[in-house]
Amino acid sequence: MSDIILRSFSWSDIPAITAIYRHYVENSAVTFDTEAPGEAAIAEKYAGIQKLGHPLIIAERAGRLAGYAYASTYRPRAAYRFTCENSIYLDPAETGKGMGRLLLTELLVQAQAFGFRQMLAVITADTANSIRLHEKLGFARVGYYSAVGYKFDRWHDIVHLQKAL
Repeated sequence: MSDIILRSFSWSDIPAITAIYRHYVENSAVTFDTEAPGEAAIAEKYAGIQKLGHPLIIAERAGRLAGYAYASTYRPRAAYRFTCENSIYLDPAETGKGMGRLLLTELLVQAQAFGFRQMLAVITADTANSIRLHEKLGFARVGYYSAVGYKFDRWHDIVHLQKAL
């Protein structure tokens, strides 16, 4: 993984982030979005994350965006301000190569440095690789919700995992 550079988010990343996210919206149930947001919506979301100072990490390989991760507010109420939820998305050609682990490891460091005390992961139950990655990095399964998301003509379960920072 020495050819991977982790860096901070830049506004020029919006088109690549949008394209990666679109792939997952259109081809998987890892997100329950059913319509891919455009660049303007992605830019607005990331402006909010950046304004809060929350961790937002870009993985680059050979000068191109290969994945990204962020940790941001779990819920908007003030009492949740020390709890974050993570998201990690990889270019489909980069899966299974250790990039998710690299991003999540750095995300944990940055989230703790920010002042978050708990990190949650909400993962579609049939996404075994993501669940396994989180468990390897110390997340514990704390919840399971059956048939809460309907996408691609079937119901999907979700797993909640948690890690103290």
